[in-house]
Amino acid sequence: MLRSRKILRVGVKCMRKSYFYENSNLIFKNLRQLRKKNNLSQEALAAQMQLLGVDIDQQLISKIELNKRFVKDYELVCFCKIFNVTEKDLLADFYEQHGE
Repeated sequence: MLRSRKILRVGVKCMRKSYFYENSNLIFKNLRQLRKKNNLSQEALAAQMQLLGVDIDQQLISKIELNKRFVKDYELVCFCKIFNVTEKDLLADFYEQHGE
């Protein structure tokens, strides 16, 4: 399968990937900080997400933290629940740069 940064070909359909200032997600830095602050490994965080019904593993947590994977809305909500923070807390870098 041919992959490029801009287009991902799936069968005959083409899906355009979108980025925000070269970012796949806006929470990667804050997620890593929160995980480390709470002394959680990526594997332990994935396990907590799985308990909330999210199909995610350590490798996907790593890709999110490395800004190589998009974050789905329900994943964002579950991260917030695990760390007892708001969505705005996880998106703090965005609000600092672009205002509210």
